[in-house]
Amino acid sequence: MIAPFINLQLEVMNKPMSSAQHPLAQDRFSNSAENLRNIAQDMLDYAKRQGATAASAEVSEGFGQAVTVRQGEVETIEYNRDKGLGITVYLGGKRGNASTSDFSSQAVRDTVDAALSIARYTAIDDCSGLPEEASLARDFPDLDLYHPWDLSVEEAISLAQECERSALDADARIQNSEGATVNIHEAQFVFANSLGFVAGYPTSRHSVSCSVIAEQDDAMERDYWYSTARCAGDLLAAQQVGRIAAERTVRRLGARQIATMQVPVLFDASVAASLLGHFVGAVSGGSLYRKSSFLLDQLDQPVFSSHINISDIPDIPRGLASGAFDDEGVKTQRRNIVENGVLRGYFLGTYSARKLGLQSTGNSGGNHNLILQPSGVGGLDLAGLLKTMHKGLLVTELLGQGVNSITGDYSRGAAGFWVENGEIQYPVHEITIAGNLKDMYRNIVAVGRDVLVQGSRQCGSILVEGMTVAGC
Repeated sequence: MIAPFINLQLEVMNKPMSSAQHPLAQDRFSNSAENLRNIAQDMLDYAKRQGATAASAEVSEGFGQAVTVRQGEVETIEYNRDKGLGITVYLGGKRGNASTSDFSSQAVRDTVDAALSIARYTAIDDCSGLPEEASLARDFPDLDLYHPWDLSVEEAISLAQECERSALDADARIQNSEGATVNIHEAQFVFANSLGFVAGYPTSRHSVSCSVIAEQDDAMERDYWYSTARCAGDLLAAQQVGRIAAERTVRRLGARQIATMQVPVLFDASVAASLLGHFVGAVSGGSLYRKSSFLLDQLDQPVFSSHINISDIPDIPRGLASGAFDDEGVKTQRRNIVENGVLRGYFLGTYSARKLGLQSTGNSGGNHNLILQPSGVGGLDLAGLLKTMHKGLLVTELLGQGVNSITGDYSRGAAGFWVENGEIQYPVHEITIAGNLKDMYRNIVAVGRDVLVQGSRQCGSILVEGMTVAGC
């Protein structure tokens, strides 16, 4: 299981476009991509000289700018610049890891020494070690993940003010604001290991958000909205973000409680992705080999409704979770995780795969762009889903963490809207929705086309039959 050192100079693989090569990135980082590669190489070389049988290293840096305004006035201006390096070493089946934010030569050596010291005192683990060389990525398509945003502080303030003003002007009942924020983040990294893998690239992620408070009859409600993207040109307009935040807030006014009953529950797209998150946790390697998953031993078994398909897609241009390789350098690939309701794959890194007697799926670090699509049933907008539900609960906010990952028992606080005759009647709050994830997945009636792209897990609104709603 333990991969030996090989000649790094002869075995270096093709690299994706680095920040040093990227025409927009050359002057935006403190270190060139070549410098990051040299630091990683120095760590691996020193680890070898000190007796490591294998090693991997990652060196990264990034910077960000965040401007928040509240009631039209600047509340905070934040600027951060971070850097760090980490080294993992192996002494046979023993593993040690250490990290630092100091890029000096002495700090690099001290960090490697610390990792080696840790490794000497750890137990031998036959599953420990680098990935198989054949599984490492060798092709690096340009996934268009880096889009610098040359936004001055003054421009960011103006944009945030525009966003907040749009929310405050949308409705007279919007009486207060928790602020609007414009955030810029750019980073670059290099990952290398003693099998000759050396690769890295720059990335960006920007966002605009707004949160406001509405008042009516001595009652107050709060809600928010945000947009995030690799490229600033893909963000919703600041005015639109503010307007959506206001609309979501105002519609919560006059909320009531409802009686306890069993009804269909429609998870709005803004919260439906959390159901995908519980699924990912249940079929990830750590949960499986520890036998702490409610979907244990369910491979090739139906776990969702027969019209549900879920795909892991790592190569979407500008995707928020796109990448040609995972956290270990293993090649990523498009995979159908669920086909017509049947579980076809897990999310595995090298270690968990070995524990299970399987192969890495290129998911060290988690899922990529995980997309749920219905087959045969679906294609409805939110209004169509409400008509399909006819009577039940539309959930727009989830509270608490009441999910048992071992049994699948699900119980969370919620807020949303009561629906009758396929139409929203009034907002509701102070309720709990409960069920079991195994039943909820199998009882998915429909998935909407109102897909939100706000993270790595993407789906439309999800209609689930027969959940318990506990109210007053």
